Amino acid sequence: MSPDGFTEDELIEKPAISLLEELGWEYVYCYNDEWTDGESILGRETKGEVVLIDRLRPKLEALNPELPSVGIDQAIEELLRDRSRLSLAGANQATYELLKNGVRITLPDEEGGGDRIETVSIIDWEHPEENDFLVCSQMWITGELHTRRPDLIGFVNGLPLVFVELKASHRRLENAYNENLRDYKDTIPQLFWYNAFVILSNGSESRVGSITAGWEHFAEWKRVESEDEPPRVSLETTLRGTCEKTRLVDIVENFTLFMEAKGGTSKIVAKYHQYLGVNNTIEALQHTRNPEDEVERDGKGQLGVFWHTQGSGKSISMVFFAQKVLRKISGNWTFVLVTDRQELDDQLYRTFQSSGVVTEGHVQANSSVHLRQLLTEDHRFVFTLIHKFRTEEPGDRHPVLSERDDVIVITDEGHRSQYDTLAMNMRNALPNALYLAFTGTPLIEGEEEQTREVFGDYVSIYDFKQSIEDHATVPLYYENRIPEVQLTNENLNEDIYSAIEAADLDENSEKKLERELGTDYHLITRDDRLEKVAMDIVEHFPTRGFKGEGMVVCIDKETAVRMYNKVSKYWAKKIQELEKKVTEASPEEKDRLQQRLDWMKSVDMAVVVSQGQNEIADMEEKGLDIRPHRKRMNEEDLESKFKDPEDDLRLVFVCAMWMTGFDVPSCSTIASCPLSR
Repeated sequence: MSPDGFTEDELIEKPAISLLEELGWEYVYCYNDEWTDGESILGRETKGEVVLIDRLRPKLEALNPELPSVGIDQAIEELLRDRSRLSLAGANQATYELLKNGVRITLPDEEGGGDRIETVSIIDWEHPEENDFLVCSQMWITGELHTRRPDLIGFVNGLPLVFVELKASHRRLENAYNENLRDYKDTIPQLFWYNAFVILSNGSESRVGSITAGWEHFAEWKRVESEDEPPRVSLETTLRGTCEKTRLVDIVENFTLFMEAKGGTSKIVAKYHQYLGVNNTIEALQHTRNPEDEVERDGKGQLGVFWHTQGSGKSISMVFFAQKVLRKISGNWTFVLVTDRQELDDQLYRTFQSSGVVTEGHVQANSSVHLRQLLTEDHRFVFTLIHKFRTEEPGDRHPVLSERDDVIVITDEGHRSQYDTLAMNMRNALPNALYLAFTGTPLIEGEEEQTREVFGDYVSIYDFKQSIEDHATVPLYYENRIPEVQLTNENLNEDIYSAIEAADLDENSEKKLERELGTDYHLITRDDRLEKVAMDIVEHFPTRGFKGEGMVVCIDKETAVRMYNKVSKYWAKKIQELEKKVTEASPEEKDRLQQRLDWMKSVDMAVVVSQGQNEIADMEEKGLDIRPHRKRMNEEDLESKFKDPEDDLRLVFVCAMWMTGFDVPSCSTIASCPLSR
């Protein structure tokens, strides 16, 4: 820093350094002070080195006292290995595996005459305070072609795990990402081979993200100790929440994932609500494992309800929870992941598999028989639909499959279908298991007490309002824009009775007619009503002032296909109308109309509904063709397309009760709802 005064950057940097010192970090100012007479006070031989060996070696010796110096040398050599041929994410993942699981080395076996394999621990995970924490400001680092000077680098045992970029308070924080971080990753990539997470701040705004995260995935860290704290956006909250020694070590060890996706490897670091929520759940689990704890299990095996709103990373939180249990809590744990739809089961399995947490194959139950087989074997994970807990005959008691008490049953949307006979079968099969419910929606009146009986109280709450404020979920807008159903015949009942009498129906036919007339289905799905809904969507959706996605929620699959056909018809007519208007418009109006026309031509629509038996024949009886829609659903990942802001899929037609498994809050609007009355 300048001795003559402080720039605005320094006014942010200095308090950050002071806070880190308060948290127990040692501090070194490097701008002019690191290199004296050509030698680095940190022991670096060149400015290209990013690992502080003088800090690393003594910690490795202390953590691995039984190993000879040659073993320590091997571990350091492996940590320093050139990884420039790997992608940045690949290099980071490779070094992360070494940090987390240790470096495997080969030493001569003096007794047997051969070689023996040893593992060198790099970080003391059990005693975070015993690690070496150093923060350096303004350190010069040289890459292949350029030299750069990051604001703050946090070293743990000599490894650069934390990168902090600070901007002046009047500068847009996004510039720290677009201008600085991007340049650093290009020019001094070796610094990011070891990085745990990145902090960006301009004093008033602060965000945390991984080296692969886009700007939109850098998130504020608003709470430190508990979910009950009032949220606070500040650099102090961010540093206390992520850089306090115990929390930093916990985040690196248990709240970091690498996931294989279509675009390559992505590194995921937990957001604050995931970190706090998962640790709340871990604490609840520890209560059940402590014989001295006064909490009574009373045979119910309740771990609680984990309510994090849809779109806020609920599935990833499940992975973090399972990962930490397996690593930190003793026991031969098995996790049974239970959903109520095939789409959700496949999605959850893919999430666990792509993160590397599930390494076994064939652990998705494909039948009741297969499920029983899996539960009697020793697996870390089992994925199943709740419907596979069926018995051969209704009323039969499900056999006990395992009496182990180290089985954790995790149900997705646990309050939706987990209370009936199948839920009882599940509990009979696993009488000593622990039960944890994850849900993306609040418990509604009438379900809450029942849910508590099965799973216990809320263990974590991250509601829709919080998620919107944190930009974790895209805002959901709902506008009730439907034609009302009105009764215009005051003598309707009398006319119906007269018609029934005149028809001279038998008793069974009369009862069937009563059932049909006792529902609103025919009124809701009248063709003229759906025509009006479709026309309204086409008029409203392109002119509502923003270009988000829309979801048309229909009462059943048939109505979803009908609505797709009707909206497509009126959409094409509107395009023809606009094309004509563009040719006749004044120059002032022409650009506006042309933009709307171009957008309407680019918009893609799709039907997304669950599969059903005989769906082709059933739809054909009603004059509909499900085959092109099913073909597209099978060939394309429509949910990912719908969530991708760069994709042209803007409107999806689904059936009610979210049978498709789509994330509702991922949509920016519900365009219309023929189910509403």
